[in-house]
Amino acid sequence: MLIQIILIAVAVVLFVFFIRSSHSVKTQAFKRIGFVVFLILSLDAVLRPNDTTWLAHKVGVGRGADLLLYMLVAAFAFFAVNTFLRFRNLERRFTDLARAIALRDAQLPPEVVTATAPQVPAQAPAHEQEQEPQTTLSGGPAR
Repeated sequence: MLIQIILIAVAVVLFVFFIRSSHSVKTQAFKRIGFVVFLILSLDAVLRPNDTTWLAHKVGVGRGADLLLYMLVAAFAFFAVNTFLRFRNLERRFTDLARAIALRDAQLPPEVVTATAPQVPAQAPAHEQEQEPQTTLSGGPAR
């Protein structure tokens, strides 16, 4: 009975933890610490299997091997959620990158360029052009 509560609590905590802060520096630090703890506990389970059996009896599991299986399921769930969130983040970044490149390299099709190009009238020679009075931005005469 105790193991069920522990496993459900671990699942809920992992779910909330990864959904709320997917890839912050703090989250990455917790992941690394968790991985190191997992490795230490795995080595302890291999070197001292009686400890695993003792812990299994304390939490209500019959054998240490069953407890290891339950912990492996929790670790796999952690891995699956972590991988999903990383791929989702990468897909979002690739999409943003592709959009930025598309906007940077965008060119109008030739038929649109020729249809919308302004028609420049032929200019008269410089001596025939009238001189317009120069004005400032406020509309007054230039000094």
